[in-house]
Amino acid sequence: MEKINLIELLKIVLIGIIEGITEWLPISSTGHMLLFDSFIPLNATEEFKEMFFVVIQLGAILAVFVMFRKKMIPFGIKSILDLKDNSLAQNNEKKTTEKKSLYIKKDIFMMWVKVAVACIPSAILGLVFDDFLEKYFGNTLTISIMLIFYGILFIVIEYLNKNRTPKTNSIDDIGYKTAIIIGLFQVLSMIPGTSRSGATIIGALIIGVSRVAAAEFTFFLAIPTMLGASTLKIIKFGFDFSTAEILTLILGSTVAFTVSVFAIKFLMNFVKRHDFKFFGYYRIALGIIVLAVFFLN
Repeated sequence: MEKINLIELLKIVLIGIIEGITEWLPISSTGHMLLFDSFIPLNATEEFKEMFFVVIQLGAILAVFVMFRKKMIPFGIKSILDLKDNSLAQNNEKKTTEKKSLYIKKDIFMMWVKVAVACIPSAILGLVFDDFLEKYFGNTLTISIMLIFYGILFIVIEYLNKNRTPKTNSIDDIGYKTAIIIGLFQVLSMIPGTSRSGATIIGALIIGVSRVAAAEFTFFLAIPTMLGASTLKIIKFGFDFSTAEILTLILGSTVAFTVSVFAIKFLMNFVKRHDFKFFGYYRIALGIIVLAVFFLN
């Protein structure tokens, strides 16, 4: 990418909007960006786009960290009152001083340990199969099939869970076994069109985690997962960015961050009142449309 004109600028903004909306909804952000690029291609090398469609997700990740920082930062500062005798005072008064002390929030720290455990499967398999999956599955046909397949799965699971009471209602109740199972489901999202949040939420619902807890754990899981994936893509691409490429990354990530704030609020309000069947129907409809266009072409 040598320069950015107005048309390319609009494409970058649109990709950022697509990423910001779809990263947290279980409808596949990478799949949507690849589909967009299939019809309205970004004027850049395939190597850059492969990296860009992953690294842009850091903007979305920053949004969730900003919004949930109180639940995600495992360190806090507390004030300690220190009483000391003031021997210089006439009536031997006690002098009170306030000290700041750093402490660890045990529940949040332990949650990050569980997240680290959940990240192990995708971290190992991502290093081994990333290039293979990108080469053989990063295409329109695969994306459309995965959209339809997981759309059907969402609908089926929600019908099966209709009269079922979740065993895990809070993110604090998620144990190591539950975390590793959700992490194994996250591996499925390595195939474009699956959706990382969709795979983890489906896995969580199957083993009895509530929708709200599943969504929140997905937010935790996204941060190390996407940081690792982005680092891997940047290393593979190299650090020799042109000015236009740097601006593309900054603009796309900034737009993704801004839009993600609203998408996250929408999702959390949505799952408190509704199930995920709507997203299932959306995936199926989009997948069928893409399949039709693919075969017509």
